[in-house]
Amino acid sequence: MTDSQYTVCHDIPTVETYRHLRQASGLSPKTLEAATRGLPNSLFAVQVLCAGETVAMGRVIGDGGTFYQVVDIAVLPAHQGRGLGKTVMGEISAYIEREAPPSAYVSLLADGEAYRLYQQFGFALTAPASVGMAFKKPAA
Repeated sequence: MTDSQYTVCHDIPTVETYRHLRQASGLSPKTLEAATRGLPNSLFAVQVLCAGETVAMGRVIGDGGTFYQVVDIAVLPAHQGRGLGKTVMGEISAYIEREAPPSAYVSLLADGEAYRLYQQFGFALTAPASVGMAFKKPAA
């Protein structure tokens, strides 16, 4: 991120901001209940702001010792291609380096070509040794 119009903060986004950014950036929507319950349990959160509006975000969740998961990497379409995803991942990587103890397992799920971004931060594809699996409870 080289543009001075952007600022970084390490705050958990509001429920409204979180839900808007996920949906506007093409991630699956989250219900009000899910976001309200989940966000306070973040281990770490980063937001990139432009003129006071959150335009990118990312979070780390987990147990704070053995397992960490990088989630919610999102950049609004109008701000994509400006290095904001790298900025978010840089902040997350610094957090993990600073806080995760040796032997901690840090994972993420990469959609589409996003794995190329994550590889720049030391993440590696796990298949065929292991593959990601998910169970998603449908929204009511």
